[in-house]
Amino acid sequence: MEINRSVLGRVLLGLYLLTGCRQEKDRELDRLDMVYLDSSRLKVEVLASGLEVPWDLEVDGLGNLWIAEQKGKVSLMNLKTGSLKHLLTLPDVWQERTSGLLGMTVHPDFMGFPHVYLNYTLKQGSGIVSRLIRYTYHNDTLIQPFVLLEIEGGTSHNGSRLDFGPDNKLYWATGDIHDFSNAQNPQSLNGKILRINQDGSIPKDNPNPNSYVWSMGFRNMQGLVFSSNGMLYTSEHGDAIEDEVNLIRKGGNYGWPNIEGKEDLDEERDFARIHNTLEPLRSWTPVIAPAGLTYYGNKAIPEWTNSLLLTTLKGKSLRVLSLNEKGDDIISEEILFENRYGRLRDIVTGSEGEIYLSTSNLDWNPQPGFPLDGDDKILKISRSDETSTSPLSPVKAQQGPLLSGSELYLSYCASCHKEDGSGIPEIFPSLKDSRLITGDPSALVGLVLKGSESSESGQQMPSFAFLDNRQVAEILNYVRGEWSENMQRIDPDFIEQNR
Repeated sequence: MEINRSVLGRVLLGLYLLTGCRQEKDRELDRLDMVYLDSSRLKVEVLASGLEVPWDLEVDGLGNLWIAEQKGKVSLMNLKTGSLKHLLTLPDVWQERTSGLLGMTVHPDFMGFPHVYLNYTLKQGSGIVSRLIRYTYHNDTLIQPFVLLEIEGGTSHNGSRLDFGPDNKLYWATGDIHDFSNAQNPQSLNGKILRINQDGSIPKDNPNPNSYVWSMGFRNMQGLVFSSNGMLYTSEHGDAIEDEVNLIRKGGNYGWPNIEGKEDLDEERDFARIHNTLEPLRSWTPVIAPAGLTYYGNKAIPEWTNSLLLTTLKGKSLRVLSLNEKGDDIISEEILFENRYGRLRDIVTGSEGEIYLSTSNLDWNPQPGFPLDGDDKILKISRSDETSTSPLSPVKAQQGPLLSGSELYLSYCASCHKEDGSGIPEIFPSLKDSRLITGDPSALVGLVLKGSESSESGQQMPSFAFLDNRQVAEILNYVRGEWSENMQRIDPDFIEQNR
């Protein structure tokens, strides 16, 4: 008699979960903070520590937490017992700066189809590949690797996030791999959202039945999530300006690199009219480096019901983006944990309305004051009846002008060159005693206004020509005053002469 594999899987995995629940009681966790909302009290606890850049978190249908670390390690945590099991380390992952294991999702019917989908970068000959692969969970390990799709990879801007839609199709957010020609090229699979059948084939109801491309015009997406009513949202890194959150439409064009953020320049509006592009729901200048994104539809924290929860790297914060009833507009933004836990990489919602987020303080771009003891960590946010004498509260996001040179430097320059000007060796140059800072101001102004091509490290300096003359002068005077003995001030007229 032939046994239905789906039914058998449900029975075996169900018995495993029930056994684990009976053997262990909920464990005590170290509490870091309390958060007071209008009527809800939340506690922030350390769920796991000693991890190395947990890039992606997923909760399966059995209530287990899946953890993917950037260097290729995949682990499974039983959320009832706290037991953490290492299941797999990818043997061929290539990890350098922002490459590595960058995406993970699990089958929505995990009991019947215990499949785990991963995206990672690897070297093939002299090239770099971004691979989408499926594993099967069996006996506390991941087996039967099956490659679904491979696309061109890069040293940076690989994306990537994965999620299943309500149509049971797999969606993959890819980056433009730092090639400006990819995002608007329908033949390239980079800078796109791809829609894929579970066996790796192309769905016949895609915009082009012969292409994986679902939508196009993206730079470097870091978050991808479906809401409870099936709407798809992404978070995306801008260049020097205009980080974005987008609502994704079938066949939509989101403009990059011809449009950054809102369509507010003449050349952007011209491109939009020709290509019928879509604008972001929200954009940020100065940038915040948005990362993981989840939809909160649970009633456990009513203040956050029908919100997008967004982690940020440069902003080192959690953003609560409240949606309107239709889900097609962001009506408010609140900020939590700014500079408290460091860079926050990913976020996911549990079955009881609890929230899990991961820190990213051991990644390629450490910030002053971090990492903290125990990093990297996974933090748990949940309802609590406890009290605190010093609770945290969300802060309404303010969008006002930056006035001083130090404010402008911290917003536009410090994420690369650091607050103390030290930079990152072999990636972002130090500003201390730099010949460019101490030398001819015309060369310095030209670099800031025009940017630079890729260096040996693969990094580009973006153009800051969008800043007005006063802002550029304020930044450069601050830099020259802090990290050189050159006290000759640069005035806005000098900036204008060098544009």
